[in-house]
Amino acid sequence: MTAVEPLSAPIELRFDYTRSLGPTLGRFMTGLAARSVLGVRGSDGRVYVPPLEYDPVTGAALTETVEVADRGEVLTWTWAAEPLPGQPLEDPFAWALIRLDGADTAMLHAVAVDSPEAISTGLRVRARWAATTTGNIRDITCFVPEDAPDDPPVESVEPSEPVTIAVTPVSLRVQHSASVQETRYLLALQQGRLVGQRCPVCRKVYIPPRGACPVDGVPTEEEVELPDRGVVTTFCIVNVPFLGQRIQPPYVAAYVLLDGADIAFLHLILDCPAEDVRMGMRVEAVWKPSEEWEPGLQNITHFRPSGEPDAEYDSFKEHL
Repeated sequence: MTAVEPLSAPIELRFDYTRSLGPTLGRFMTGLAARSVLGVRGSDGRVYVPPLEYDPVTGAALTETVEVADRGEVLTWTWAAEPLPGQPLEDPFAWALIRLDGADTAMLHAVAVDSPEAISTGLRVRARWAATTTGNIRDITCFVPEDAPDDPPVESVEPSEPVTIAVTPVSLRVQHSASVQETRYLLALQQGRLVGQRCPVCRKVYIPPRGACPVDGVPTEEEVELPDRGVVTTFCIVNVPFLGQRIQPPYVAAYVLLDGADIAFLHLILDCPAEDVRMGMRVEAVWKPSEEWEPGLQNITHFRPSGEPDAEYDSFKEHL
């Protein structure tokens, strides 16, 4: 087998996490929009900031709102020498647990100081409010030492509609390095070929290749080129729209077992009504134009019915 240099590429997963806030957190976010910090009082008299929805002592719902100051003291901290994308500040800063005046618990936020020597436990800090508030924790852009120069004046905020929804961007960046087996599979896709590997013991063919047979635990070194057609084993009809969706529902996501393979992989079934897709349906791959081929399964845009007779259930029942 010809040696190959493993492929490596950055991968970023990103989505907006959207949740309803409920009455307690809704009041907290609505308060932030008005540049006010609201906590909640527990049965033992303690004031929790950020507010808790349920009493940690009794478990009862907490309803008594308490306004606290937008300044307080640092209880503990850690230095962020190399801020990551999406963090509150671009320059080095401190993450700190800050107990606001009037609160009995601490909240986590960023403190803008020039160096680790400029922050300490007990440091008095105050909130720096955003020029435009929206009902989000980032309405406080950061905290600064209480004796720092005054911030530029901001316009007063009129009472806003209650904030009921929070949208939090979530992202994960990794550098993925493919195994040698995965690299050969990806490079074959760039040539318009589907390549799996066969276990020398049980003779099962895996695509994408595993590198080792999960049944026998031995390396899978024999390459097997597979056709771009097969059978639908199981499937689901997607009816629910979601953010970033590229295909109008309803459409079908199905496990396709290629002829000669012993494991199915997930792909789209298009070019036919969703209600016509069924277990045992014979399908064929639809490829992008060859000049658009890259080392990835996205070279196959979807599978479509091939027009061949359906496969008998017994021929794929062990691959569900």
